Formats: sequence, structure tokens, C-alpha cells
Amino acid sequence: MQTTLMVEGMTCGHCEKAVKGALQEIEGVEEVKVDLQTGKVDVESEDNVSKDDMKDAIEEQGYDVVS
Repeated sequence: MQTTLMVEGMTCGHCEKAVKGALQEIEGVEEVKVDLQTGKVDVESEDNVSKDDMKDAIEEQGYDVVS
């Protein structure tokens, strides 16, 4: 399943690493791609991973998920 999230507040490599790391800790997440320029985060995961779980993981790192 492909999910795209728009995330505000990411500005550097550390931000990218924090978001990727948080998402990759969720069981069922297979691949994460972060585009710092656009704030777009593409997540490839199994169907049992909810978008809410992804949002929670990102927001726990201090970033805002806007969609």
C-alpha cells in the first residue's frame, strides 16, 4: 500500500532521519522516502498499517502532518 503524507517542519538531514526512523519502527512499513523540498513523505507498507499510526509516529518527533 502506498501512502503519501505532507509534513511541515522538516528542514535538514536530521529531520529526514528522524521521520524515516520513526516510520520504519512501525511493523509493516517497508520503505520510506522523504523529500525535504516539498515536505512529501511516501510510505510503502502492508495493508494493516494505518495512516493514523504513521501520523502519530511523525508527530511524536515534533513535526506536523498536514495531510
